[in-house]
Amino acid sequence: MSNSGSSSGGIGFVGLLTVAFIVLKLVGVVGWPWVWVLSPMWISACIVLLIVLVFVAFAIGAGGPR
Repeated sequence: MSNSGSSSGGIGFVGLLTVAFIVLKLVGVVGWPWVWVLSPMWISACIVLLIVLVFVAFAIGAGGPR
């Protein structure tokens, strides 16, 4: 019996990059501040927030008077 459903899971590129930066910081390879070590997470969150704000602005503008 084969399973025809697909499952999407895993850590993803941003998660792997963040884990790699954390490991490099903890091992002492890089001397970056923690804000830059965790930057893949907050940069991707800012990009998602920007996209959401663009869609909200478009929705508000499209609902205006005609």
